[in-house]
Amino acid sequence: MSTYWCEQAMLPGGASRRVRVVTEHGRIVEVRSDEPADPSDVVLPGLVYPGFANAHSHAFHRALRGRTHAGGGDFWTWRQGMYALGEHLDPDGYRSLATAVFAEMVLAGYTVVGEFHYLHHGPGGARYDDPNAMGQALVAAAADAGIRLTLLDTLYLAGGLTASGHTPLDAVQQRFSDGSAEAWAERVSALRPGGLWRVGAAVHSVRAVPCDDLGVLGEAAARGQWPVHAHLSEQPGENLACEAFYGRTPARLLADEGLLTEDTSLVHATHLTDDDIAVIGAARSCAVFCPTTERDLADGIGPARALTDAGAALALGSDQHAVIDPFEEVRGVEMHERLQSLERGRFAPADLLGAATLHGYRSLGWHDGGIIAPHHLADLVAVRTDSPRTAGAATDQVLYAATSADVTDVVVGGEQVVCGGRHRVGDVGALLGQSIAAVRR
Repeated sequence: MSTYWCEQAMLPGGASRRVRVVTEHGRIVEVRSDEPADPSDVVLPGLVYPGFANAHSHAFHRALRGRTHAGGGDFWTWRQGMYALGEHLDPDGYRSLATAVFAEMVLAGYTVVGEFHYLHHGPGGARYDDPNAMGQALVAAAADAGIRLTLLDTLYLAGGLTASGHTPLDAVQQRFSDGSAEAWAERVSALRPGGLWRVGAAVHSVRAVPCDDLGVLGEAAARGQWPVHAHLSEQPGENLACEAFYGRTPARLLADEGLLTEDTSLVHATHLTDDDIAVIGAARSCAVFCPTTERDLADGIGPARALTDAGAALALGSDQHAVIDPFEEVRGVEMHERLQSLERGRFAPADLLGAATLHGYRSLGWHDGGIIAPHHLADLVAVRTDSPRTAGAATDQVLYAATSADVTDVVVGGEQVVCGGRHRVGDVGALLGQSIAAVRR
């Protein structure tokens, strides 16, 4: 049993002072406000939030930060650099890099991550002795870094989509593919999750998965009770190709194949029609926005307010990790809305917090996380309220002022992983530098 005493804590009903949170076996068993600190308590200063959820991550993309901004281009030119980087990863290098990236996430206040995983095999598609060696590297990395993980194992079968149909995999994409949806399902079903990690299923995109294979993924996800994630309408070109070949938008295609449910999360969901928004909202699916990535890659601004008004949930991710900072993602949703609508306050602070915590946890299959309440996961993040950024901010608006630099303490599953701004693995910057240099060599 561990007991944490919070100067202030953001509870389901709002902020409370002098809050004692009692945890046992990784869960919260009691929450009491207006309690004096006890000598046996671990004191969490400032304002304590429930853990933040990073609902969309590609860990290896972190090695591209600060290296892609010369020469212009667009998403497709950026992708070539990303593919080239992926060629250099093997299970050992992947574990080292992902450990450092996941540790950076925890330092920033993330306590659970959804890793959208498609680097399944070796270069050229060569199989490792363990078909899940790359996935297991991510599992080990998450354990080392002290973060919850949903391994969103990704189906990837085609090289792209044109008006004439799906194109073959290129040489780089061979390592992403199992060859068939049935082989993918067999490999993923061999995973044995437990503790702080679990399995999810992912459709890379309608470009990479032919329509006839979507049902196989849906059936496997239903059997395993896995959440389903999919990149959706990130680029206008994806929509044009899908409409030309299938006569439907990507959202309508997924809906027709039975993949839009309350357990489905649609990543980016940027270029949507009014019908797409209505279909996604009616299904009560979740839209996972990644504002720092979407602006970094010049993808566009998605219809966050329209989707939530239609009935969709909203969660957040850091995707390619141009920035790892949950506060930046939160602000990005609101500020992008303001730029488009010319209105302020498009989302209430409580709604933005829900997107960053509760809805993110649920999108990743952790339905008992994302709030500070009994019977829920003991994941806590302490944020300074006296820093040069947060001093003077109203308690319910610290989200608009803080950055990851203001996170002092992080608790995951009742265990303190970050204390006084220091991660238990040591110097995270050094780990990142070493692991990125090794990959680039």
